[in-house]
Amino acid sequence: MKYDILIIGSGPGGYVAAIRAAQLGRKVALVERAEAGGVCLNWGCIPTKALLKSAQVYGLCSHAEQYGLELSGEIRPNPEQIVARSRAVAETMSRGVQFLLKKNDIDLIAGTGRLTAPGRVDVDGSEYEADHIILATGARPREMPFIPVDGEHVITSRQALTLTRLPETMIVVGSGAIGSEFAWFYAALGVKVTVIEYLPRMMPLEDEEVSKAMERAFRKLRATVLVGTTVRQVRVTDEGRCAVEIEGRKGPETLTADVVLSAVGIQSNIEGIGLEELGVAVERGKVCVDEFYRTNVPGIYAIGDIVPGPTLAHVASAEGICCVEAICGLSPAPVDYTTIPSCVFTQPEVASVGMTEQQAAEKGIAVKIGRFPFTASGKATAAGERDGFVKLIFDEEDHLLGAHLVGASVTEMLAEPTLARRLGATAHQIARTIHAHPTMNEGVMEAAEAALGAAIHL
Repeated sequence: MKYDILIIGSGPGGYVAAIRAAQLGRKVALVERAEAGGVCLNWGCIPTKALLKSAQVYGLCSHAEQYGLELSGEIRPNPEQIVARSRAVAETMSRGVQFLLKKNDIDLIAGTGRLTAPGRVDVDGSEYEADHIILATGARPREMPFIPVDGEHVITSRQALTLTRLPETMIVVGSGAIGSEFAWFYAALGVKVTVIEYLPRMMPLEDEEVSKAMERAFRKLRATVLVGTTVRQVRVTDEGRCAVEIEGRKGPETLTADVVLSAVGIQSNIEGIGLEELGVAVERGKVCVDEFYRTNVPGIYAIGDIVPGPTLAHVASAEGICCVEAICGLSPAPVDYTTIPSCVFTQPEVASVGMTEQQAAEKGIAVKIGRFPFTASGKATAAGERDGFVKLIFDEEDHLLGAHLVGASVTEMLAEPTLARRLGATAHQIARTIHAHPTMNEGVMEAAEAALGAAIHL
């Protein structure tokens, strides 16, 4: 079978690229060895959000009296039902992707794809040809030799999605988005959680003020946060407990827990797909590509988690569209990696785009900073969600450099500062854009006013 474009991997990079190619009139095939939609829809972004929503509802019910409600009987989490709902949500979204592929006349080929020659792909013994082949094989949880994963006592995010029994204690190694979200989920359901972070602060890629706020939020949830701490070794004792040897501010010590969740990053799926046979260039575990995702081998492209850049679903989608439009001769603008929104779906949520204050300082950029705390927000107060803030960073000409938000539903607010940064909006333009009242989004306007020294509600 011959195609114009064949894509290996049906995650947010692969299936979006396939649909865009079909829209542009190309004959397209999509190869997938597991579920349509890839890890994100089936074992990542979507099912985790379903879990987190269950924990959020549990928290609201547990504090119903704060909203003038009386609930009779014991409210307790049912992990089996929570997991079942999460899996049902994932299956619904996967079926949605299959519908979209069928609607756009895209052939979904089940199996493991491997490059055999330029323009040729083997899928479990069957050979296919294509003028252009896009690799979108994604990534998997990174495993470290000193944290040997057994899937029962020492687990990754994959197993953390489907635990049908809540452990009494859990140690989470790593405080990035994945580690923080699972740590919050289990802590919110009553598990005694300890988060261990090697770097000096929690959520180390976020602005320092965000990190401090989230450390306070986790401690308020009665979770322990250990930063600047190295995990030396994890082992399972004869009693089935996990012993974690660490070294931090107090020196060497050993912690114990029922379960250890390793959340130390992800590793690109580049093995066994024919890169070596075709001589596709790879550096530091990533496929080397140009601004339109062309590899050094003509007709072979790569997008998503297997190329350098942020390993985020929406980035993979943007790369897929850019790659396909370039193949089809549309001359798209390259993806702007300075304006990538990032979210962490804990409670409070974290949302950010652009430079942190520290990054601006390192570049020698003079900045103006506007802050608005949600304690001054009418909507946040009415909702009982006053934790958090909006922090906007502007340059000397008042153009937005970065936005950093902590609070309830701030991930839904991030599109405005992302668009503002992309369009080069100034503090004055943001401040003079009328925002509906009462909304959390007014915090963006108020922070812009604060940067101009004209805050109304501070």
